[in-house]
Amino acid sequence: MRLGIDLDGVVADFNAGWIQRYNEEHGTSLVSDMVQQWDAMVSLTRFHSNAEFWAWARNDGGPGLFRNLPTIPGALAALDRLSQDHEIVIITTKPRWATPETYAWIADNEIPTREVHITRRKWLVDCDAYLDDGPHNLERLVIERPDRAVCRFIRPWNSPVTGAIDIDSWDTFEALVERRFC
Repeated sequence: MRLGIDLDGVVADFNAGWIQRYNEEHGTSLVSDMVQQWDAMVSLTRFHSNAEFWAWARNDGGPGLFRNLPTIPGALAALDRLSQDHEIVIITTKPRWATPETYAWIADNEIPTREVHITRRKWLVDCDAYLDDGPHNLERLVIERPDRAVCRFIRPWNSPVTGAIDIDSWDTFEALVERRFC
């Protein structure tokens, strides 16, 4: 089966990454548990807009934010196991400037995939199951792919979506794939 897997918030720990860099640069002590909503970067920091945050994240003259993100615990091992019997299809949304560092991150972390899509229109990538944490992505996937397993990786910044399957861990996702597709 084709498993459409999001990166940030699912495989890559986006919040831990930006928080660590922000704390180092600004002498703050933010922690990931403080992120309770989508786009919390503005409300938790000195940034006045998402545009200001993303300009900082780009880090002109140095590696951008997406280059050195830590992984979500259990993600790499689960992807390795799942890739034995299924195709791992990475479907992620990134700013255009982050494309090269996203591919480098995938290589550095040895993500077992041969297919990567960087797009805002994730539903256009045909998969048998999707795993995502973005509220807007989940809602659209359920509408556009009603005959597929759309899985919501439960996070404080997303709420249940009618038609989506709630997933609380990589172990739960693996078990679902085994039950439905094996």
